Formats: sequence, structure tokens, C-alpha cells
Amino acid sequence: MIAALGLTFLLAFPLLEKGQETRAVRDSLGRTVAVPARVERVLSLQPEVTRIIVALGAGSRLVGRDDFVARFDHLFPLIYPSQSGLPVVSSADGFPKLETVMRLDPDLIFASPSEAGVPDILQKKTGKPVLAFSSMGRFEDLGREILWVGEALGRRERAEELAGFLKRRLEDIRRLTDGVSDKVKPAVYVSFWGSFTRSPVGYEPVAAAGGRNLADGLLPSRLGTIATEVNLEKILAWDPEIILLHGNYLPRERTVTVEGVLNDPRLRSVRAVRNRKVFYTFGFWYWWDPALALVETLMLAKLFHPETFREVDINREGNSIFKLFYGLEGGFDVLRRKLEIPDGPWR
Repeated sequence: MIAALGLTFLLAFPLLEKGQETRAVRDSLGRTVAVPARVERVLSLQPEVTRIIVALGAGSRLVGRDDFVARFDHLFPLIYPSQSGLPVVSSADGFPKLETVMRLDPDLIFASPSEAGVPDILQKKTGKPVLAFSSMGRFEDLGREILWVGEALGRRERAEELAGFLKRRLEDIRRLTDGVSDKVKPAVYVSFWGSFTRSPVGYEPVAAAGGRNLADGLLPSRLGTIATEVNLEKILAWDPEIILLHGNYLPRERTVTVEGVLNDPRLRSVRAVRNRKVFYTFGFWYWWDPALALVETLMLAKLFHPETFREVDINREGNSIFKLFYGLEGGFDVLRRKLEIPDGPWR
């Protein structure tokens, strides 16, 4: 992926001529934005990008944090404790507070491509360059996003290290799962975002881990999302072998729980319920955390194909990945305990 993206970078980040102060960057929406050659003050309204900035070692350049990271992200305080001192720059509905943004005077703003019109409005209102980046739940785009953000912040070498590691580890997993026939791949139903009937229409961690996401190919409920609503009758007809529930919520915040699904009389005929194969997974939260997306894929691979991945110690691998991305010792263990995700299925 690194080699293939080399040409992309030459196009997206042309070499600067002497005295040139900006460079043209093309973002996920196809917008071309003039970005300063040197970025010292960054404002990220997109949690996935915010996490990447910290992983790149550029967290000290953040001048603010968005409402989601401030109130709901259970991982971010672990990987960047200094975040508590940053002002909140967006309201509960996610829209930025323009006066606060102007006062913070960032050199560059990152916004979400799923919030229609916000990047252009924000750029027009503030006069600051605004880039809209997101992986939209695709591993290839996550690697590209890491490289783009690293280039914009002058952290290209570190970005190549992380994107290259992500690519290699995913290739290692796929090498063991690509040859598995569809008959052997477990049929998986994924329940995310606080509703049992809300499911991603495509979920690459399940596919990379050698499973079949039963909602693959369905249309999203609305443009700009990867979510769809699935009625209970369809889930019963699918009869999934494994059910995955969103585990990113704190236990007291969960509206869909393993116990609730196992004890739901409407689901008692489903194979996953009969065999008690209902588990929490970390999932696509507000976009992805690059380290956690990789750890989740390893977890699912071991869950789906325990014999093939019997030598993989998920806790050890998870801690190692968190150390590489964030320099955080035992980070995966801390997060898993905080969210009360049992380690039994992954051991």
C-alpha cells in the first residue's frame, strides 16, 4: 500500500518550491484545499483523525477537542491524558462553535466528510483551511488517511511506519482466512450503535477475520452512513451462528447487552443464542481508532477460527499494538477492563 500510494502523495502533496507557503491537498470529499506548508496549530472535529494525530506524535499541536471526544470517547483519555486541558470546540449536535474556533486560531482544521456542507461552511466562515478525512470503515482508506494526515503535519516517516504495520498485520490475517470456503466461514450478525436491529452494511473486520457479515450488500438507511435497519424477522431468517454487539459503551450506558440478547424470548430459536455465541466487540465507534480496529480484527479471527489462530494471545498482541501506536503500556488491558469486555472468547 505504501508503494502504491507514493504517486497519490506526489499528486496530493506536490513538492514545494522555494518560498512557496501552501500546498494543494485533495480530501475525502474530492475538495482541493490550500494547506500551509508548516502546520503548528491543529483543530480536529473528527475523532478518527484526532486519534491518528496522537498516534503520529503530534498531539501537542491540538488546540481543541470536539464534543464526542470530550464526553463519550473512553479510549482517548487513555492515549492522550492532556486532552482534559483542551477547550471543547463543538456543541452537542457536533457543529463547531465558530467564535471558539476563531479564538484558537488553528493553522488547519479537520472535519468529518459525513456532515454535509460543514467543511465548506467552516472554511468560508473562519477563513481557515478545512480538510474532510475519514476511512468510512475501509482499511485501505484508513491507511491512506494515516499517510495523508502524517504528510499534512510533517510526520510522514511515522505515518509510513504505522500505515505499513497496519497493512502487514492485516495481510497476515487475510493470508490465513482468504482460503477458507464460505461454507466454513461463520454467519455473523453485527448489532451496533445502541440498537439490536441497527447493523453495518459492510464490516471489513468481520470479512478480514474470515466471517460473513449477514448485512453485507444491504443499502444504508441514509447517505453518508454505513448503517442500516434490519427487522427482527430477517434476523430470525438469517439464523446467525455468531452475534456481535457494540462493546464500546460503558456497561451502564449499554442498551443492548449480551445477557439481554441471550434472554430475549423472540431470539431463542437463533443458533447464536441457543449456543450462547453472543459476544461484545469493540466495533466502529465514532469512526475508527486505528490501533483498536486492528486488535478487533485479530479478536474476531480467533473467535471465528480458533484452531487457525490458537497461538495468538489477543491480550499480548493488543497491548503490543497499543504500545506501537500510542506508547501506552498495557493499554488494551486497561480499555478492556474499563468497558468490562471479558477475555474468555479470545484467549
